[in-house]
Amino acid sequence: MKFAEFPYERPDLAAAMAQLDKLSDSIGHARTAKEAKEAFLSFEKITEQIGSMSSICYVRHTVDTRDPFYEKENTFWDENLPLLMDKQLDIYRAMLASGCRAELEKDLGKLLFDKMEIEVKSADPSIIPLMQEENRLQTEYQRLYASAQIPFQGKTLTVAQLTPYKQDRDRSVRKAAFEAEGRFFDENREQFDEIYDKLVQNRTEQAKRMGYENFIPLGYIRMKRNGYGIPEVKAYRQKIVEEMVPAVCELKKVQQQRIGADSLQFFDDTFLFPDGNPIPFGSSDEILAAGQQMYRALSPETAEFIDFMFDSQLFDVLAKEGKAPGGYCTYIPSQKSPFIFSNFNGTAGDVDVLTHEAGHAFAAYQAAKQNLLPEYADNTLEACEVHSMSMEFLTSDYHQLFFADATDKYQLFHAESAVFFLPYGCMVDEFQHIVYENPQLTPEQRNNAWMELEKKYRPYLEFGDLPFYGRGAGWQRQMHIYLNPFYYIDYCLAQTVALQFWALYLKDPKNAWSRYLTLVNQAGTGTFVDVVKAAGLKTPFDDGCIREVAESAKGWCLAHQPTK
Repeated sequence: MKFAEFPYERPDLAAAMAQLDKLSDSIGHARTAKEAKEAFLSFEKITEQIGSMSSICYVRHTVDTRDPFYEKENTFWDENLPLLMDKQLDIYRAMLASGCRAELEKDLGKLLFDKMEIEVKSADPSIIPLMQEENRLQTEYQRLYASAQIPFQGKTLTVAQLTPYKQDRDRSVRKAAFEAEGRFFDENREQFDEIYDKLVQNRTEQAKRMGYENFIPLGYIRMKRNGYGIPEVKAYRQKIVEEMVPAVCELKKVQQQRIGADSLQFFDDTFLFPDGNPIPFGSSDEILAAGQQMYRALSPETAEFIDFMFDSQLFDVLAKEGKAPGGYCTYIPSQKSPFIFSNFNGTAGDVDVLTHEAGHAFAAYQAAKQNLLPEYADNTLEACEVHSMSMEFLTSDYHQLFFADATDKYQLFHAESAVFFLPYGCMVDEFQHIVYENPQLTPEQRNNAWMELEKKYRPYLEFGDLPFYGRGAGWQRQMHIYLNPFYYIDYCLAQTVALQFWALYLKDPKNAWSRYLTLVNQAGTGTFVDVVKAAGLKTPFDDGCIREVAESAKGWCLAHQPTK
């Protein structure tokens, strides 16, 4: 069945929640572990169907945010998912309090109960109205972002469609593109500031009602961190400052010389080559076709996966008016189907997205074949990002399908971009710690904090008189800060692991792929630390890990500079 044929029907949530109440009561009064397990499995079936409808609605809404039917349905889910989540937590509370818990742990695994312990700390019935309001504000931000109609060189463009001009060979065009983008955000400055301020106050109030000092510990719980916490992440960020930032600064000096710039302005940051960044050849359809060829050749497992994705038309990748920005992979349980959403714009990012989001989709596809409980099929997000970021490197043998004679150029572009990302990602994370530790900050104070972090993590950049970015508001373009607080550090943790997979791949591609499959096929049956160690790699928190990754990646990049 093709995605367009997937049926969508708004579920009768009142009836479903009444069923969940009965199942919660059944678990609480179960006399045997078998009775409790049967009620729990019935709960899983109900929430699987409801979750499928929610996912289908989300995809169709983000594909066209102007569609009145799915806009209405999306509002329904914004309002009702917190209510459904509360019923789910009642099931978890009943399982945790069950007199049969010891026997259930032997049968279902202790990790399942550890995950449920984390989940029940994430919400409470008293904050449901706040969670509903949080969802509404997030949707408002996405709608505002997607509304961008930016005049540029006689065209009207979305933020995503402006991207190629921000990487143009002509420095004046790059600057003009950033200025045009900045004007959109500046023209909507009050709305962007107001939405974020309301989100910060909302999340802070949620945390305080649940007994937390501020939103940070609640945010970590909602990210389902297991095996590490705030101190470990703080120490990781400091290692990035001490050991990765110097390596990035050295590579940035090489980039500045390479492009012939007298200084590295913000609008030069992603422009890596004097003759222009590598771009994939061919149309979007041809890029997708090359992706299918790549995954068919990579391994039997990926061949099966990619044919399923194409046969079921589980992609929407073209940037277009009214489409939500960004890219993601989601999963529709009832169809056992991943779905990839993106905004192709004619840059190398199209290939990055295809390999990145396909990494997520492949992991979901592999997990679905194991018929695991949803709690074991789902990974924590930093592990999910290992799947995607590592896939970007492990497909290296096939990048010529997209770039032909420019493949070496793309390989260097991709490697440098991966290294350059780590300080930025940590900056996004530390910014959120500052904001939620100080929820009373004004918009200007938040912008000032961002600019201070720019000096700490990206001291090589100059901003000049750029609108929006020059006043320290560039963080508002980073959707995760609004939509997924404390998610962004997961990309950094995952990139640290992915760079280790890359180092393995350079020595022995078969060994690297074998370890990758080992990691992917564990799905969510271990913690992030567990699955990384099972693949024989260092965790980002291990002594020496950042230094080794920095030295290895920098060394490769310096050794593969283009010859004149």
